Amino acid sequence: MLVSELDTGHLSARDRFPSWVEHAKKAFFPSHLHSEETENFRARARVVTLDDVQIATADHPSVTVRRSTKFVRQSDPEAYQINLVLNGGARIRQAGRETVLAAGEFVLLSTSRPFEGLRICAPGATTMGVILQIPRKRLPLPSNVADQLTAVPFSCHRGLGGVFARWLVELGQQADELSAQDTDTVASVTVDLLAAVLSHRISGSGERPPESRKLLLQAQIRDYIRQRLSDPKLSPETIAAAHRISLRYLYKIFDGQGVTLSAWIRRSRLEQCRRSLADPRHRLRPVHAIATRWGFHDASHFSRAFRAAYGESPIEYRTRMLRSMSDL
Repeated sequence: MLVSELDTGHLSARDRFPSWVEHAKKAFFPSHLHSEETENFRARARVVTLDDVQIATADHPSVTVRRSTKFVRQSDPEAYQINLVLNGGARIRQAGRETVLAAGEFVLLSTSRPFEGLRICAPGATTMGVILQIPRKRLPLPSNVADQLTAVPFSCHRGLGGVFARWLVELGQQADELSAQDTDTVASVTVDLLAAVLSHRISGSGERPPESRKLLLQAQIRDYIRQRLSDPKLSPETIAAAHRISLRYLYKIFDGQGVTLSAWIRRSRLEQCRRSLADPRHRLRPVHAIATRWGFHDASHFSRAFRAAYGESPIEYRTRMLRSMSDL
């Protein structure tokens, strides 16, 4: 995993916009960027690279992006890109379709076709959003099916769209807390969530790809688990019952994920504990209380699981992290 950041506020005024353009080109693909505020382009970006998946959180003035046929021929990562608007607005054109987006909406684009996009905000203000880019080959949907959804607006105000948006925003914020071992799992979950959202739109239009139900259930179950990590009774049995499926089918849904469902639940709980232990706001909270908060009611079991996962005890980890922060 690699995290890179850019803040043009530290640069001279004339270097700000060119640096932004170069950063965008390296992170994603060549395109033409234009802004009316190039004289004072105050912008920030944070790009998280998970193998071949990139997630960028960006905050910048209004900008127009044009990817022409020439640029596509020059360099094509053969990827899909998600543009999520957190504030401000956007207009996107691709494949003969045009859509206008407000905050809380996102759109799918293909890097293999020309497109034009405008991210807009009030003069002197900035627009904020998240960009996700994944290789076409990683999306478990036929390209001809996914291509039908480019430049089509998706809402993030409820349902799977909301689950997906929250995941992207939190991932961008908490990427530093992930370990190298988490990279594959996090990338897979991100792709699965996107596929689930797209499949839901497709199935709603009367078409249902073979993997649609599986992907939808994966996304719903993962969100169900994340909201109930503190419940000590959370288990494959209770999850299957809540979703009215058999335990055998539940395990089948998560086949090929590289980790069992029980192990994924345990690792998710450990990650939450690790974040709390490293948070100065919780420095006076007992370790066993943090463990209990996230579903570990046996202190000895929690300590063993934590050491096995991170190579040190919870107390050693907390001491090391809080000391390093005090030294800054």
